[in-house]
Amino acid sequence: MAELFTTISQVRPAMRPAQKKVADFVLKNPEKAASSTISELSKAVGISTASVVRFCEDIEFSSFTAFRLAVSVASEQRRVAREIFAIDRDEIDPNDSMHEVVAKTVFHEVEAIQQTGSNLDLKTLEKVVGLITKAKRIELFGLGSSSLATQDLRQKLHRIGLFAFDSPDNHQAITSSALMNPGDVGIVFSHSGVTPETLEVLQIMKRSGAKTVAVTNFPESVISRNADFRLTTVAKETRYRSGAMSSRIAQLALVDFLFVRIMQLRLESAELLLQRTYEAVRGDRI
Repeated sequence: MAELFTTISQVRPAMRPAQKKVADFVLKNPEKAASSTISELSKAVGISTASVVRFCEDIEFSSFTAFRLAVSVASEQRRVAREIFAIDRDEIDPNDSMHEVVAKTVFHEVEAIQQTGSNLDLKTLEKVVGLITKAKRIELFGLGSSSLATQDLRQKLHRIGLFAFDSPDNHQAITSSALMNPGDVGIVFSHSGVTPETLEVLQIMKRSGAKTVAVTNFPESVISRNADFRLTTVAKETRYRSGAMSSRIAQLALVDFLFVRIMQLRLESAELLLQRTYEAVRGDRI
């Protein structure tokens, strides 16, 4: 229930135009949606009641009544969450004080991490960890803010002796991916899941025989559908926090989930290698 609004946001890009109208209305007016009949909602949105029913089916509700109850519960849970962070609403307003800006930003950051963790397919996460630990070579790619996640994962894996590489641009990623072989792993990061350059790199990785993993916020996106495995982040965009900002914290949390599990499986050797790398740079500290 708590992730209902997240589910709607994630599947919205794949919906038909009429269903997108319902999704937008519910996300902007959850309380009104929860108190409306199906006729009232269809009239407010400007579509047929049949389209509302199809929307409910798209997010796997058997009836409008069940959906409306879920919206009511999710709205109340969100209200309680806002109380915990002492904010009246989670959207940042132009007139908010510095205290409110900080509190609301913290609310969204914590929510992104919590929902990414609670919505993860743990079986897939475990499979990806297994692939990484056995891989001869790991290629990572992401553009824009997603490149920050690839850099973070690459340096973490390098420090425990795994051969991971991330390319700073798509041309270098294409040539590097073309040299991959079976037994290698390619991981691409794309918040939207529709970045053409990232899709091209992913497809070349697959043609080279590598196992591929997509890290994206939208499980039905084209990049997700083309990968062998997908790991879904949960990051909500707001007026003052674009996808680039909201995706970063969720992607970095997922990187940590992967790395901590890998450390568990390689604890003795990984701890030794981490200590060696720490000793190597200790002389550069003041």
